[in-house]
Amino acid sequence: QVQVVESGGGLVQPGGSLRPSCAASGNIVSINDMGWYRPAPGKERELVATVTRGGVTNYADSVKARFTISRDNAKNTVSLQMNSLKPEDTAVYYCHAWIRQLYTYTHRERWGQGTLVTVSS
Repeated sequence: QVQVVESGGGLVQPGGSLRPSCAASGNIVSINDMGWYRPAPGKERELVATVTRGGVTNYADSVKARFTISRDNAKNTVSLQMNSLKPEDTAVYYCHAWIRQLYTYTHRERWGQGTLVTVSS
């Protein structure tokens, strides 16, 4: 069984920083893209940031220059360094990963349960 678990959300004042993390565990053979998503008006979830297994990153325009995504392939983890946080960044942040499980031949998408980030004074 594969699990994807986030941690590190919380309450922070505008202009502050947070660093949520996500760990995938279980019978994992390999992980392709990993990323973070959050709900958005008119969408179920919008992309915040993604990183490929090789380290290529992609960001939503709204978070570029403020957020940095990184991953540790050996530990199956991905983190999101969030700086200069704004009230509009308040959301539940969901970790997402394409994971190939033992005894399977394709990568399937997996979601974490979400971690709440609240930016408020």
